[in-house]
Amino acid sequence: MDGSFRMNREESGHILPGSSPSAGTGYEPEGGRVCVVTLGCARNLVDTEVMLGSLMEAGYSITTDRKEADILIVNTCGFIADAREESIDTIVELAEYKKEGRCRMLVVAGCMSQRYSKELERELPEADLFVGTGSFHRIAELISASPERKTFVTTPEYIYDYHTPRLLSTPRGHAYVKIAEGCVNRCSYCVIPDIRGELRSRSPGSIMEEVRSLAAHGIKEVNLVAQDTTSYGTDRGYSLEALLKGLAGVEGVEWIRLLYLYPGRITDRLMTLIREEPKICPYIDLPIQHIDERILRLMDRHYRRDDVMGLLERLRKSIPGVVLRTTLIVGFPTEGEEEFGELLSFVKEAEFDRLGVFTYSREEGTPAFSMDGQIPEEVKEERAHRIMEAQREISARKNRLLHGRRLKVLVDGPADEGIYRARYSGQAPEVDGMTLVSSCKPLAAGDMPEVVITHSDDYDLFATPVDGRVQSG
Repeated sequence: MDGSFRMNREESGHILPGSSPSAGTGYEPEGGRVCVVTLGCARNLVDTEVMLGSLMEAGYSITTDRKEADILIVNTCGFIADAREESIDTIVELAEYKKEGRCRMLVVAGCMSQRYSKELERELPEADLFVGTGSFHRIAELISASPERKTFVTTPEYIYDYHTPRLLSTPRGHAYVKIAEGCVNRCSYCVIPDIRGELRSRSPGSIMEEVRSLAAHGIKEVNLVAQDTTSYGTDRGYSLEALLKGLAGVEGVEWIRLLYLYPGRITDRLMTLIREEPKICPYIDLPIQHIDERILRLMDRHYRRDDVMGLLERLRKSIPGVVLRTTLIVGFPTEGEEEFGELLSFVKEAEFDRLGVFTYSREEGTPAFSMDGQIPEEVKEERAHRIMEAQREISARKNRLLHGRRLKVLVDGPADEGIYRARYSGQAPEVDGMTLVSSCKPLAAGDMPEVVITHSDDYDLFATPVDGRVQSG
């Protein structure tokens, strides 16, 4: 997910309580105009929205035009090498607006600043301020103060609350809600615990109030995110199942989606709740990473092949029509052709509805960094390609099974004249395919028409409204 913050008041840019009403209204701000570019995952996007709310409350306005911005902010991702390269390229690109536009300050925020602040300050003199994941909520204060020191990196302890000003940047129908921050899983390849800190769960009351506010602003789909959603509450004695039951009672919310579920923590109670509560999408995002048991041990993933196969069987039996998504890592140190072959066979056997694959990224400070048996990049890429080729065939076949089905979809916005981007409950925003709806009647973001699936390609569905009538957003 990348790109500048979008300010289309008809389809995105909803202002939650506590935020200034001046954004996008032509108001000339006291503090200046800010443009934010967000890189990385949905959790990073939530951080951006919190920064935008804070800036608006402090008297800044938001623009999507980089040339018109007085202050440019890039919210970076530092998870893997490709993400860091994209972040650096974006910083360098934005720095040009200090020469060509009206930009007077370039701010580098987020994961890269948290992890590499000293290196960035040394190598990117064009940046004026570096703000880590422990200080991003102070963005307005730090910009306004024009401090002498350039770097603000502290131990991440903050997590936003329901009364935190926040400016949504998603299409009008859906939003992300971060229910926890930090991670308890010390996987051997991952730097997230160092970047994001220890697990910090929000209170159920705070999350409930936020979702009620979102529903009052027209949000139909709430996507719950955390580094590991199934760890929610384990630090404070809260229950994920109890939270979900409460959220299902919020009037106006149609879909509740769980993202990032750790395979070893999906309980029978959770499966039962997903089956019985119609508002909870029958969609399980299950990052398995690998299936070979030796590789899983090296990764410090605490389950075995039989555990995964048993879980998939229970999920499919317990939740009729469940849509399963996973992510995998290929090219982990010492992964040979035999281990990769086992993973490829597993992909063909398990037949996930959705699947993404990463090539292993060697990250300093992780146990896997110093492991013997590092795999050449070209081998990693070739293995990733083979996985995705197998998944492409599975996805195309599963899409064909939906031909002729009637499904309710949530419209995200226009794709072309008379064609609209939408998703059914088995398609998560950003990471999955979409349902492209051809309609002679205009549709708006947030509408939820019933459609019939007419045809499909490898990853996307194509549809028309059943009767031309839509549920207005």
